[in-house]
Amino acid sequence: MGHRVIWSDDAVEDLQQISDYIARDSGHYARVVVRRILERTQSLSRYPRIGHVVPEVDDEAFREILVHSYRVIYRVERDRIIIEAVAHGKQDLHFDN
Repeated sequence: MGHRVIWSDDAVEDLQQISDYIARDSGHYARVVVRRILERTQSLSRYPRIGHVVPEVDDEAFREILVHSYRVIYRVERDRIIIEAVAHGKQDLHFDN
C-alpha cells in the first residue's frame, strides 16, 4: 500500500497555468506535458523518496522530480504526498514550508 498523492490548490493552479501557456503554441503538447506530470506524480505513491531534496528548502521532507523542463515539488508525510508546486526549471522557487 502506497502513500496517497494530494495536489495543493497552488500546484493545481501552477499546472493549469503551464497548460495554458504551452497551449498557446500547441494544444497537443500541452496535453502531453500535463499527462506526463500527472503520471509521474502518481508513481510517487509507491516511491515517495525517488526525488531529490529541494535545495532551496533544505528539508528532507521536501523533494522534487523533473518532468520535461518542470520541477514538481512535493512534501512527504507519513501516509501521503502533497504536491506543493510545479515550476519551470529556470523559475525562482518561493513558497512557505
